Amino acid sequence: MHEKLSGQVDLTRLLNPASAPDLIASLDLRSALTARDATAACALIGSPRFQDQNDQNLASESGPAAALLKAWQRSGPEVCPGIHGAYAFAIVDARRECAFLAVDRFAIQTLCYRADAQTLAFSDRADCVEGGGSDLDPQAIFDYLYFHMIPAPRTIFKSVRRLPAAHALLVDRQGVHEIRHWPLRFDEQHRQPFAATRDNFRKLIRDGVADEIAGQQRVGAFLSGGTDSSTVAGMLCEVSGQAAPAYSIGFAAEGYDEMEYARLAARHFGCEHHEYYVTPADLLASIPAVARHHDQPFGNSSALPAYYCARMAGADGCTKMLAGDGGDELFGGNSRYATQRLFEFYQSVPESLRRRIEPLCGDDSILRRIPGLRQASGYVRHSRVPMPDRLQTFNLVMQLDPANVLGADFLAQIDVGEPSRHMRATWSECRARSLINRMLAYDWRYTLADSDLPKVRGATEMAGLAVGYPLLSDRLTDFSMTLPANWKLRRFKLRWFFKEALRGYLPDQIITKSKKGFGLPFGVWATRDPALRRFAEESLHGLATRGIVRADFIQSLITERLPAHPGYYGEMVWILMMLEQWLQGRESA
Repeated sequence: MHEKLSGQVDLTRLLNPASAPDLIASLDLRSALTARDATAACALIGSPRFQDQNDQNLASESGPAAALLKAWQRSGPEVCPGIHGAYAFAIVDARRECAFLAVDRFAIQTLCYRADAQTLAFSDRADCVEGGGSDLDPQAIFDYLYFHMIPAPRTIFKSVRRLPAAHALLVDRQGVHEIRHWPLRFDEQHRQPFAATRDNFRKLIRDGVADEIAGQQRVGAFLSGGTDSSTVAGMLCEVSGQAAPAYSIGFAAEGYDEMEYARLAARHFGCEHHEYYVTPADLLASIPAVARHHDQPFGNSSALPAYYCARMAGADGCTKMLAGDGGDELFGGNSRYATQRLFEFYQSVPESLRRRIEPLCGDDSILRRIPGLRQASGYVRHSRVPMPDRLQTFNLVMQLDPANVLGADFLAQIDVGEPSRHMRATWSECRARSLINRMLAYDWRYTLADSDLPKVRGATEMAGLAVGYPLLSDRLTDFSMTLPANWKLRRFKLRWFFKEALRGYLPDQIITKSKKGFGLPFGVWATRDPALRRFAEESLHGLATRGIVRADFIQSLITERLPAHPGYYGEMVWILMMLEQWLQGRESA
């Protein structure tokens, strides 16, 4: 159920007082939700809620676009703080002589644009922006290889930008300006009693689920068996008052399947449980369609199992799915948070002592040949790297060396340092004192807005379903930002508060289990299934023919590296294969 939003504005008319009023009447805004009056028009997708009760009442009576237009007339570019939920919108205002685009806090709904002196064109998809889909950006392709997606504001198209999460775009006589409309402010001094905070936390999750299922017929839940999806599935049963449908994906590959935990959660909450085991044949059947559905190259390998999960729900009569995304990134659940805390301890070592230690820990140090001391010297080397660069210490394309991976002509067109500058700029946006909160804010951009949410959004769109994220409600997000930092990461214990607050609600086995999610055993299967290996190899050779990747690297990757370390190098094969499949899809469209 893909909601479309697109339009084009003649800026020469908008910024001309004589012709601007006529522009509003003739403006072509394409969206399911639109509104206009004599001086302004808006187009909207999503399900926004309004802080002002009068606006919310108007939204219930006349629709959210009418309420948004009223709020805009009152507040102008300061309108976003009064809007909550998932949304993307465009407003054209002849009286103020401006155009204004905005997306929600996590870019659950997206908006891309192209702006020059004459025209502003926009769409929810980068490949649907009028006049923007001609030239591909080599730097964006490198960013994709680096991050396995293309982080906003860049897109695969040279002239098209994507609004970052929590950002707006104002186009007026002063030019084109991107504005952050939701500041990253953590209250790290707040202290609160555990019991009352736990009860409020559970209520906020329940309220988030209730908001997402209001007015829906049959709503299902993704159920991986982890704490987030299990919590959402349980709350869905509780709020709906019935055995809610829950959908799980399994893999017949050792170390990848956690169906036992999904079954445990389903039994515990009384879900109507549905299972599907993805096979190598499923990958062959669906990789091209999944790759080409996205508006630009997208390498999150969980996209394919998420699609099969959503497709199962759609065939079962669901119109909407609830996903558990956000719990890790709001409450401190990713293992790298504990890892980076360990590295940060090194910064407390007196500088005089560090100056003596560090010369002994270089790459050529004899200590690296001594068992035990090798690990210690590695700890020192990694700890010296400042954040956020340290998060990419083992980045796959950088470990392999871009010069060994990329074609010479392609390499000459890119800046291999650009991703690092992008990360540092993102890191600097959050002024929190604690490491954990800065890492969470960083992940809201890269892990949520640019990777996990597009994955789920794409999977459900392909299956014809809507999707909601109860754990990313604005109220729960605001709540998370008031929790003490050591309630998120207590020493090295991840998401301490989340787990303790749900103890007695979730089965203990799920609270204590290690995290896997819908991880895909692609590398393992590619070494065992001849047809899948052949498909991947043909895709990668296509990139070599284009000059993006070196032919000798492709050969060594397929014949040597992948068989030796399928879990590690399978990820590189996957992202290259998905890039080529996206490029082929664009050429055949």
